[in-house]
Amino acid sequence: MPKQEIVSPELAEPNGHFAQATMAPARGRLVFISGMTARNREGGVTGVGDVRAQTHQVCQNLKAAVEAAGGTLDDIVRVDVYVRNMEDFDAIHEVRRQYFTGVPPASTMVEVSKFVNKDYLIEINAIAVVDDA
Repeated sequence: MPKQEIVSPELAEPNGHFAQATMAPARGRLVFISGMTARNREGGVTGVGDVRAQTHQVCQNLKAAVEAAGGTLDDIVRVDVYVRNMEDFDAIHEVRRQYFTGVPPASTMVEVSKFVNKDYLIEINAIAVVDDA
């Protein structure tokens, strides 16, 4: 479902790959994607110690979840990103640009002290609006 980036002259440009706000038509299905980590389909952790590799796996997991609901990454309108080290901001956004190639989702990123697995460096949950067509 096409989303539209909302831009206000009262807001500074985003300092990463995200929209300050997004708008999606109020038709379709809302898809709430739980926090995705670098856990791969075999149950292991991809990219231990490598935030870029983990971000790729997280984005692939988001893609798999939204596609299972009949959508695409372009249907994701909002993400919440949890990281172990905020200094990884630029590396994470570099990878996100490879997956969110249209209007980026609205986003919040926060640093956390722990995840459920000591090897996780990043976790992202998402909200998508998938067209009923």
